[in-house]
Amino acid sequence: MKKTCKAFFALAVITIALISCSRAPEKAKNKNPLSLWNDGAPSKTALIDYVKSVTDEKSPDFIPVKDRIATFDMDGTFVAELYPSYFEYNLLEYRVLDDPSYKDIAPEDVRETAQNIRDFVRQGKKLPDHFDMKHAYAAAKAYSGMTLAEFDAYVKEYGKKAANGFNGMSYGQGFYKPMLEVFDYLNENDFTCYVVSGSDRFICRALTDSIGIEPNRVIGMDVTLVSSKQGEAEGVNYTMAKGEDILRTDQLIIKNLKTNKVKQIAQEIGKVPVISFGNSGGDSAMHNYALSNKKYKSAAFMLIADDDVKDHANRDKALALGEDWKKAGYVVISMRDDWKTIYGNGVEKTEFKF
Repeated sequence: MKKTCKAFFALAVITIALISCSRAPEKAKNKNPLSLWNDGAPSKTALIDYVKSVTDEKSPDFIPVKDRIATFDMDGTFVAELYPSYFEYNLLEYRVLDDPSYKDIAPEDVRETAQNIRDFVRQGKKLPDHFDMKHAYAAAKAYSGMTLAEFDAYVKEYGKKAANGFNGMSYGQGFYKPMLEVFDYLNENDFTCYVVSGSDRFICRALTDSIGIEPNRVIGMDVTLVSSKQGEAEGVNYTMAKGEDILRTDQLIIKNLKTNKVKQIAQEIGKVPVISFGNSGGDSAMHNYALSNKKYKSAAFMLIADDDVKDHANRDKALALGEDWKKAGYVVISMRDDWKTIYGNGVEKTEFKF
């Protein structure tokens, strides 16, 4: 009898151990998510309510983990764009007009585009119509011939420069801290987050590397790439040899704005997002794509730069946009009213210096 009991006890211990080992460890969730957001902020409440609803297996709105797709614009959504322009515009201005290794050999049309940016930044001149495309073509030319590693290093080196209009922050540190909490919150709840930006894909990768976003989760403007010894041959007719590098060319493939964002999401992700974050009309198509999700409950959030104390914002313009976004069915995030901070402690807004 004693031997039988001992055998039974041993079997029970082994069975419990096996069951314990077979269970996937549960994620330790932050008990205070979005701590940099003001309690009671409508956008914070909307986001938390949405996530709770779609992650509760008992909820009619439950979304399986494999379909929890979140898309984020970059500039002005979680990366600063008001110092005093987009990061990629500032970078091109520096490359063409200040970089001693390039400024004397920049093509005339590229130089003109960089000067447009400088005149906009320093004198308040209006940028030419369709400047997003003009910039895209110029940027393709300005970095042509760089290997991907060289370009990544170039972007990161520029990112070390002090951000114009701020003390205590470099360009590469210009993240909206409350929005970084959104990434963390969604990751903790098993969402897969993608960056879908109008900026160059490899600029986005270089900037987001420091906050742990994997490069395969970044979609942006693209140029044609070639192997370093490919020459004029088409890729389908050329076999890359060992030791060759991948180079940027001056051939623009796509400027990833508006409906182009939707096309790229469909091609590269292959699923309709269930939640989307942006800050401008260039993100509306992406938001509408998410809100048109026929299978799952979805949501779209638009951030407005309405804090003219901690940031370089046009409050009146931001508030007017906020009303437009509400009418479009988007949840509005107010930088002034919904957040406790923008860039974190030790960062102070200053006058621009030229």
